[in-house]
Amino acid sequence: MTAATHSSLFPQVPDSADAVLDGLDPEQREVALALHGPVCVLAGAGTGKTRAITHRIAYGVRAGILQPASVLAVTFTNRAAGEMRGRLRELGAGGVQARTFHSAALRQLQYFWPKAVGGDLPRLLERKIQLVAEAAARCRIRLDRNELRDVTSEIEWAKVTQTVPADYPASVAKSVRDAPRDPAEISQIYAMYEQLKRDRSVIDFEDVLLLTVGILQDRHDIADQIRRQYQHFVVDEYQDVSPLQQRMLDLWLGDRDNLCVVGDASQTIYSFTGATPDHLLNFRTRHPNATVVKLVRDYRSTPQVVHLANGLLSQARGRAAEHRLELISQRDPGPDPVYTEYADEPAEAEGTARRIRDLIAAGVPAGEIAVLYRVNAQSEVYEQALSDAGVPYQLRGAERFFERQEVREAGVALRGAARAGGNDPLLDDAEDLPAQVRAVLSTKGWTTEPPAGSGAVRDRWESLAALVRLAQDFARAKAGATLSDLVAELDERAAAQHAPTVQGVTLASLHAAKGLEWDAVFLVGLTEGMMPITYAKTDEQVEEERRLLYVGVTRARLHLSLSWALSRSPGGRASRRPTRFLKGLRPGSGSLGAAGAGGGGSVERGGGGRRKRRGPVLCRVCGSTLTEAGEMKLMRCEDCPSDMDEALYERLREWRSEQAKELGQPAYCVFTDKTLMAIAECVPSTDGELAGISGVGARKLDRFGADVLAICAGEEPGGDDEST
Repeated sequence: MTAATHSSLFPQVPDSADAVLDGLDPEQREVALALHGPVCVLAGAGTGKTRAITHRIAYGVRAGILQPASVLAVTFTNRAAGEMRGRLRELGAGGVQARTFHSAALRQLQYFWPKAVGGDLPRLLERKIQLVAEAAARCRIRLDRNELRDVTSEIEWAKVTQTVPADYPASVAKSVRDAPRDPAEISQIYAMYEQLKRDRSVIDFEDVLLLTVGILQDRHDIADQIRRQYQHFVVDEYQDVSPLQQRMLDLWLGDRDNLCVVGDASQTIYSFTGATPDHLLNFRTRHPNATVVKLVRDYRSTPQVVHLANGLLSQARGRAAEHRLELISQRDPGPDPVYTEYADEPAEAEGTARRIRDLIAAGVPAGEIAVLYRVNAQSEVYEQALSDAGVPYQLRGAERFFERQEVREAGVALRGAARAGGNDPLLDDAEDLPAQVRAVLSTKGWTTEPPAGSGAVRDRWESLAALVRLAQDFARAKAGATLSDLVAELDERAAAQHAPTVQGVTLASLHAAKGLEWDAVFLVGLTEGMMPITYAKTDEQVEEERRLLYVGVTRARLHLSLSWALSRSPGGRASRRPTRFLKGLRPGSGSLGAAGAGGGGSVERGGGGRRKRRGPVLCRVCGSTLTEAGEMKLMRCEDCPSDMDEALYERLREWRSEQAKELGQPAYCVFTDKTLMAIAECVPSTDGELAGISGVGARKLDRFGADVLAICAGEEPGGDDEST
């Protein structure tokens, strides 16, 4: 059986209905032959779902069972609808309608509006954000550019979930949704926005669905006319339908059941837009006589990639996880997934760029390689690393870092502050370059703590935070650097990335990668706080993050690399942990081990030669391999029993607090809690024993060693510490 992904540019149209079935696997063939009644196709990633449903429609048309004009196939993107139409033409079924939900609804609304309402259809508002801004102004609520985008998204969510303005606050509370502003304020803006639309006789994108639903509910004659036109419905990506889209689909169907839906609950990653897998999961309850076919033969990925994907879902929880599909790879074996731990984020980006350069040298086209990350603000360090390595790249679903509005505005502000120099009162209390940058960017929305939730405000903060980190790294690398030096560095970086875009490595967020695939995929930044993202609080939100990683893994055909960095910047504390989703999957991370669901391989230590390879660190209690930084400090698993001297630990904490006050530094700069716990467990009596504890380097041994050993011996710390 061959995959459907690499067909001829000009395939020959099958000469008969039976020829349409040629090349389908048994399950795909079962889908193609199930032409009556409700049909539910549960299709895993890479299993050829589009192939199955297009051949199903084409077979029905070519066999005379379906009339082309009576079939309506709907999906979620114009690209997917176009691909479906193209495949149907190649199979000799060119008269079938394949559209997005909105496109199909708009066509019906334009046709029936004069009959149902009279006059011309109101003008379609292409960009609602300007009207939302006016609504906020009329409510005397100030919104900056990013808050405006987030409030606009909230209004869209409310409409697709059929929530009216008055009910918005209660709906937000019920859904445990992080609203970008006070829900009462958003409700007020939403109501004013709807009023302005009525006053100006305009409708928005969501109104197209709402008005079509309204007409179909109120005018039975029009609903009957549409039902006479369309006898058979096919819905792709059914796990992504919103309550409003499901309502429209129900009205299209009426009391009939000629419906075929295709989806995978494990790929539901757009709940923030109102999508829900409930309709897919409840399909067999609503249609007890439905034909259910599972597509689990994966033609996209190697057994090693599929093994990891299955392992990710094996640990999932919740209702969607109960309906997960166990994929079976149909490809020849390939390389094991590569797991790499780096010292810091720049090392991770540089290591990724080197691996990509090696793949290209080995013959993998740059266009068949992707670097996928959780948020768009992560792209800058990879843009820079690939540029430095001479590797062409292209961004998908986001502006280049230095072309983002907030980054351009920040550049203007920094340039102005650099020109003003000592005459800018904003910099009066800023002692060094990073402090100056923080002071300037605080006027553009940067704060020491990130905003709650996701959306444009969070994206803006992430971009500005990336500039703050860049300033810190620049100051560390170039002693005495000024704000003018930093501005020049930013200009150079921006100029280097304005070269014409060529066919190159794809940089994209995990959300933007849905529906795509590459020969080689690099999943980067896989640390707690980024995967799952820090604002994923509820169990369901965390599970959606797991599904997002699953989508990322299943984008890879052959080569898959997963990496994380233990600290943000060179020389920083190695306090980060790999994502919890890889526990038990990556080698040495738990009970499943290297032979478990992760598919073998080993964790490499990256960093471009900065980090020395070391042997495995074993738990001194149970002997398991330790990989978490905190566990390695303690020399035992987090769950293994502790023999810590609690009284000694408290004395060490009190001493640390006094030292931190004297030094004017945070307590962790003396010793972290984990290091103090390790000391209280080991109770060292010599310099050598103390130096053997992770977190006690030569410098800290020289500075604090005598005091610590005295406390461990039950004595009072004493000697003068001139080095402080």
